[in-house]
Amino acid sequence: MMVGVTGFFYARPSFLGGMARALDLGDTLTEYNQSLTPEQADDLALAADWQAVGQDLRLAMENFAHEHPELQRDVPQEP
Repeated sequence: MMVGVTGFFYARPSFLGGMARALDLGDTLTEYNQSLTPEQADDLALAADWQAVGQDLRLAMENFAHEHPELQRDVPQEP
């Protein structure tokens, strides 16, 4: 699950703001977090994408290791 990586372009509304958005049929309350330049926005989005990929890979490797403990080998720990 990609927690915390996909929504950084959207401002988080308060509880009352969230309730008001439920009634906002014209989408007039939508706010976005601002970047200084389009390049900065691209850099942030690309970094978030790779962070999500890393999280997915880490989770997949952990799940595989849990499902196939017989394939695990002992790795010596550094002192």
